[in-house]
Amino acid sequence: MPHLEPSPRHEIAHLGHVELFTPEPEKSLEFFVDVLGLTENGSRGDSVYLRTWDDYEHHSVKLTAAKTSGVGRTAMRASSEAALKRRVAAIEERGLGVGWADGDTGIGPTYVFRDPDGHEMEIYWETEKYDPPEHLRPSLKNQAQAYPARGVCVRRLDHVNYLAQDAAANGGFICDALGGRVTEQIRLDSGVISGQWTHFAQKSYDLVYTNDWTRSSGRLHHIAFATDTREDILRAADIALDKGVFIETGPHKHAIQQTFFLYVYEPGGNRIELCNPTARLIFAPDWEPVTWTEAERAKGQAWGLKTIESFHTHGTPPVEA
Repeated sequence: MPHLEPSPRHEIAHLGHVELFTPEPEKSLEFFVDVLGLTENGSRGDSVYLRTWDDYEHHSVKLTAAKTSGVGRTAMRASSEAALKRRVAAIEERGLGVGWADGDTGIGPTYVFRDPDGHEMEIYWETEKYDPPEHLRPSLKNQAQAYPARGVCVRRLDHVNYLAQDAAANGGFICDALGGRVTEQIRLDSGVISGQWTHFAQKSYDLVYTNDWTRSSGRLHHIAFATDTREDILRAADIALDKGVFIETGPHKHAIQQTFFLYVYEPGGNRIELCNPTARLIFAPDWEPVTWTEAERAKGQAWGLKTIESFHTHGTPPVEA
């Protein structure tokens, strides 16, 4: 029988962690620890490693002091050593590879590359499983860390939403080279795909691309953290109010992906989404992308709230249009 190459589907296991740049490192660190409830897990140079309480790996966010805001390198874990090598070959075929690097804190050998828009990414297989100190050791052995009971207490890093010159080209790269799949998208009357939501496993989305109105490259729209319940989002709004955190919009519900959300700005200027996707998972192996029209998107969010103007214009790092 002929040898069949394995499908690229599920060769990326999940979104691993993301690097976030901030010009206000001390204030941003305070936000992530005291407001969101992340836990510090070491530092290196200008970076501090932070983790959500139910992440099994070393860290969820690498917070790096920089001259301006924005997104650094996004990491994804492969499903095996062999899958890692196959995805590297697929990336190199498309001419977007940067090369192998020694792994950052908590991960092994890493392959660095860029998406078509220039966002820096990496994939890895070897990882350090989190071993909590005694004061963070959970009572239940199937939990990574004790519940911190501090701030919002976000459970996991949920997704990254990039701004890009061409959402469809970048979404296509995620699907073709990394084995992702488009779950939902927006098609304008002109035929242009202005946004694509992609996923790797059963969670309905991991990486999102939306067209950048400034026509810039490599920018960030937001990173998102998931909570246990929708009520946590309401509580997060109260916490943000008391802590003086700028609330951009929400709490409300997206029509796309049906996510209950709150958008805030952390002190460095990056947009942060606190989200609860309810129990929405995608199990269908033959899922077809759900396409939203320009008229449907003009209706606003799920319950008719018009999308706030800054949601279309604010990105990091800031640029002059």
